[in-house]
Amino acid sequence: MEDLRKKLLTCEERLTYLSHIKAGDEWGNIAGLRENLLTLRDSFYDLAPEKITTKVKSLEEGLHFLETRCEENLTPMERVRIVRSPLRFSLKDILENVYEDYTELGGAEETNIDPSMVAAKANILRRAKNKNFTQQVMVIGQEKGHGEEYRNGGSCKPWGNEKALRYMQVAQTEGIPIHFYIFTPGSFPIEDYPGAAQQIARNIYTMTKLRVPLISMISEGGSGGAEAIGLSDFRLMCSHGYYSVISPEGAAAIEGKIREGGKVPAELIESCAERLHITARDNLKLGTIDRIIEENPLGAKHDDFSFFKKLRYEVMRATDEVVLKTKSLRAFRAYELKLEKSGESVMDEPQIDISWDLNEDEIKRLLQRRSKKYRQMAKDSYGGRTANLTSFMQRLKNNTSKAYYSFRYDILRSQQKQVKQVIKDVSGESSVFFKQLTAPFSAAYDFIIRKTDGKNVKLPVSGGYGDALEFGDTYTSPLANEDRTVTCPNSEKYGCKDLWVPDLYGEFCGVCENCGHHFPLEYQWYLKHLLDRNSIREFNRTISAGNPLSSPGFEKRLQEAIRKTKRHSAIITLEARVMGVEIVIAMLYSNFRNGTVGAAEGEKFAQACEKAKLKRRPFLAYIHTTGGIRIQEGTLGVVQMPKCTMAVREYVDSGGLYIVVYDNNSYAGPVASFLGCSHYQFAIRSSRIGFAGPRVIRETTGSDIPPDYHSARNALKRGHIQGIWDRRDFRRNLHKALHTMGGRNLYYR
Repeated sequence: MEDLRKKLLTCEERLTYLSHIKAGDEWGNIAGLRENLLTLRDSFYDLAPEKITTKVKSLEEGLHFLETRCEENLTPMERVRIVRSPLRFSLKDILENVYEDYTELGGAEETNIDPSMVAAKANILRRAKNKNFTQQVMVIGQEKGHGEEYRNGGSCKPWGNEKALRYMQVAQTEGIPIHFYIFTPGSFPIEDYPGAAQQIARNIYTMTKLRVPLISMISEGGSGGAEAIGLSDFRLMCSHGYYSVISPEGAAAIEGKIREGGKVPAELIESCAERLHITARDNLKLGTIDRIIEENPLGAKHDDFSFFKKLRYEVMRATDEVVLKTKSLRAFRAYELKLEKSGESVMDEPQIDISWDLNEDEIKRLLQRRSKKYRQMAKDSYGGRTANLTSFMQRLKNNTSKAYYSFRYDILRSQQKQVKQVIKDVSGESSVFFKQLTAPFSAAYDFIIRKTDGKNVKLPVSGGYGDALEFGDTYTSPLANEDRTVTCPNSEKYGCKDLWVPDLYGEFCGVCENCGHHFPLEYQWYLKHLLDRNSIREFNRTISAGNPLSSPGFEKRLQEAIRKTKRHSAIITLEARVMGVEIVIAMLYSNFRNGTVGAAEGEKFAQACEKAKLKRRPFLAYIHTTGGIRIQEGTLGVVQMPKCTMAVREYVDSGGLYIVVYDNNSYAGPVASFLGCSHYQFAIRSSRIGFAGPRVIRETTGSDIPPDYHSARNALKRGHIQGIWDRRDFRRNLHKALHTMGGRNLYYR
């Protein structure tokens, strides 16, 4: 009877799980089975064992039939429910069943720094040639179960992601691989120090160049929270998991324009889950993951030991493949090919022992492969790509430019510096004879430097904003054409008088003359007032935003944005001069889809980084506005976060100067990645900067935020930015920054 009782309880658990996946008992015969189960449970001790056995067997057969049908026709939203089930396996289950032993770091359970993020030093055992070999790894990931009341549903606070970063660096110091496990609906959207967006940006920036193999596995991957530990050399994904730019409910609220507190229709949520292409099969097809780990029907649970065996093999196999690609020995390369050809079959034991330690040459190849991997992501997801002949000519031009600038700055400049230093050393002997002898040579080399670098640029002397706007009379904002007055938002606090619009947007540059409040201005104003006259040379104008996921109705909205702006994407990339200094600029602007970033914008940004690196130019990212990642492009948009951060990191490591200036509203993915990773971030006064808007924070945390929560002043106090600039001083402040920040690799140093 006890065995029958256990079988009945198992049936009840299976039925509840099936009902959870289908969001109710209306599907199939779930309601009928539940009624039979309840009847049998109530009369369990009144029936003969033979009759109970027959009824339990009937229940099991009915459940098996429904489970098989459900598995064959799982919708994306049903996969989301599988991942969210409390029966789903978690990181703690993996640590217990995949690794031989582990030590949790940074505290355990509720005494953890942030219980949502777990870091552990673990050992994994491999057997080769009848011998056991132990490999050390660092395991980092979000934990949702095993103490759900304090895990925050896997949504990490900023200090949880900071803990992950700290132990990534420990693993790098010890030279051991890192295994990331992603179980998060998204990061907790608060700006408390170190700030949600800023910390994710730091994590991604560091991961781009970690000198150890990085393997990640995705069960639930929600947007920026997933990217905080998601950049890796090899990305695995569970067959019943999901990886998305936003939750289906969040996408439905945006697409349906649902007011706060309103109910989102279930049909719209299902539709958005389908459109977002969030499943493992979708992401493998899109190229945002590398391999799928097959789960048992209806998803792996915390006691699916066959799945843990498969997972153990797959993470070891992935680590082996990453390591072997850095090796040059033929035997290792042959084994690597065998691993790649093995497909989905599970091998019980690796055939040879592979050390996961890397030497300097292998580390270099590892980083090169990682860079190439992310540079190629979403390459086919935008329009305006060049034809083969044009592409060939462009590569030829780039190679010629690379040779020219390498000779000009790496060879010629280096020799000039060395000779000048020798002359300086000899001239310092206080001998009149030597000074007279070397004077002609010093003069000659000074002349060469001037000829090579063009104009010598001097720092501005004046401190007033009038000097910065020397071209103000060449452009007047169209906003100044209205004959009316506006009231400053700070009028009650500071007693500001009403402002006549022609004066406000003309002479006053959109700034209240009393309190300094900055009214929004169009991006063209900055192009005319910030940059030297006739110095703008735009590039990559033809690269255009697309609809790679064929989202219904989005093509029409894209065409409307193109018609309205006469541009093809939300970013403008250009070369220009600021008071004589050549710079490269990437500008996200509000007019095109609210400055959201997709594959086209990411590609243009990455190419701008490469151009600045090639020509030794400073690189400015001016953010007129950005609303985050474009949700209609799904994970093709999300991967622009690591892709662009990789491009920024390589530019900065080459000695470049990367400056970010925020204006108006700047939120979400770009701020949490390739913008937030800059060492020099500034904001135009009255701008707003953060990870999530007030509504998302309110819905996620259940708390209201102060009106000035995302203000530039608070961003400065939190350490997110390094300064606040007046719009009227933008040109002068930028020019000063170009001469006082950054390394000595720039052409004008």
